[in-house]
Amino acid sequence: MIRTLFKSLCEHKKGSITTVILSIIEVVFEIIIPLCMSDLIDFGINEGSMSEVWKYGIVLLIFAVLELITGVLSAHVAARCSAGFAANLRQDMYDNVQTFAFSNIDRFSTSSIVTRLTTDVTNIQNAWQMLIRMAVRGPVMMIFSIIVSFSISKDISLIFLIAIPVLAVGLFLVVRGVNPIFKRVFKTYDELNNVVQENVKGIRVVKTFNQQDHEITKFNGISKRIFTDFAKGERLIAFNSPLMQACMYACMLLISWLGAKAIVASGNNAALGLTTGELTALITYAMQILTSLMMLSMVFAMITISASSMSRVAELLDETTDIRNPEDPVMEVKNGNICFDHVDFTYASTSDKKVLDDIHLTIRSGETVGIIGGTGSSKSSLVQLIPRLYDVTEGALSVGGVDVRKYDLEALRGAVAMVLQKNELFSGTIKENLCWGNENATDDEIKEACRLACADEFINTLPDGYDTHIDQGGTNVSGGQKQRLCIARALLRKPKILILDDSTSAVDTKTDAVIQKSFAEFIPDTTKIIIAQRISSIAHAGIIVVMDGGRIQAVGTHDELLKSSDIYREVFESQQKGSADNE
Repeated sequence: MIRTLFKSLCEHKKGSITTVILSIIEVVFEIIIPLCMSDLIDFGINEGSMSEVWKYGIVLLIFAVLELITGVLSAHVAARCSAGFAANLRQDMYDNVQTFAFSNIDRFSTSSIVTRLTTDVTNIQNAWQMLIRMAVRGPVMMIFSIIVSFSISKDISLIFLIAIPVLAVGLFLVVRGVNPIFKRVFKTYDELNNVVQENVKGIRVVKTFNQQDHEITKFNGISKRIFTDFAKGERLIAFNSPLMQACMYACMLLISWLGAKAIVASGNNAALGLTTGELTALITYAMQILTSLMMLSMVFAMITISASSMSRVAELLDETTDIRNPEDPVMEVKNGNICFDHVDFTYASTSDKKVLDDIHLTIRSGETVGIIGGTGSSKSSLVQLIPRLYDVTEGALSVGGVDVRKYDLEALRGAVAMVLQKNELFSGTIKENLCWGNENATDDEIKEACRLACADEFINTLPDGYDTHIDQGGTNVSGGQKQRLCIARALLRKPKILILDDSTSAVDTKTDAVIQKSFAEFIPDTTKIIIAQRISSIAHAGIIVVMDGGRIQAVGTHDELLKSSDIYREVFESQQKGSADNE
């Protein structure tokens, strides 16, 4: 996990090392200052020598300024490195998600990916900033302070050796109690993000069914769980402070009491024992030791909070796509021939239930194929195998006479254009959305594609035409308009295979017929696969495939299936009856 995360540190490795070095130098100056203060008291103030006061005062000022400079620099570099590390993590995760096959995406929910890119990365950023600064300052300061304290007075310094184990045990117990709580919290964050996304995306449905109170209650329930867990975790972490305070004041009292007795016994003579200046230094070092322990407790608390975040981010970074380019891939798809050779498919490799079972089907290049079947008959699963959005589990699938697993992915998907069942438009102009199909498309090509998809009818009526702005998700256009724009976008790829997955369901039958006629006349060499619920959308197809339960139930023309397929005939008769009733 650590190795995976460190790969994203990249150009900030030097800055992180620089922060560590500056932090150590800062601690060295901070350790020297009490010694200078001790000499100022003993040789300047106690002796009544102003020249010594000025000398040690100037030295103190110099070291204080140097400590300030190194402290500011280390804090600045640490902040810059941690922010850069976080930016690299987000970029690397986002880049990796873009390589995922559909099967990889199925393993991570959208809300989980969003949480990892935001909250989890922020936790890692804060933890890294503490690690390269406070986690260095704390131990170094504690070690140096103990060494110098023992050089001043071994007997009094033994107090630190008693206090440190007490604090360490308390810190260990706190961390052990807090860790499972924060692991649970970040999983709950995924649920919270999911609820928010569902609500915002489906706000029209929520308001239509007057379910605002239900959504508010659901959100409050999850939010309360996060509050309860965080409050419980913070209460445990809060034990650090009183424990630190108790140890700190106990050490101060013991050092003052024992130090005062030692000074009286020595007559404030350094040769005979302890001096006032040395006692002042010991008290300062005690403060530094306890402060360093408090720093370490904060670091451990932050690491505890971010431990779950680190594993979640590393999990996303370590995920490798299930679908990769082969060695020496085929770079060109010759034609639109498609052959399913006894194909089986399951979404999960461990699942015994087949989504597709023994699919054997041959489609000639340029042919128009209709696919029909009930909900859950795996029509979409069938066509998603063609551009390798998923890989077949058993059997083989070839396009242009070559197994799809031997193609370069970009070459294969460039030859296959899909208009998915769930249409998606992005924020930007109509033209920008259409150019997703072909970024180098000319204006004439764009207009031609829109004409074939019957999208030009409504685009030309818009005040800004092709420069009309589309809101995120295409919420400012109708369902039928969105479908036609998505079809036009697919046509701009000039594909060898065009797949329409129930992509004309929102357009009227007349427009649907015009689109199908345009395809037959203007892209005759393109293999067209049309998944539809309406038989009228596929009745003209050269062959029609009837699917049921993940298997091909029948194959034939419209007239043949009316005679041979009970499923097809029942669907046709019910739709004919529905049309007659509507009339």
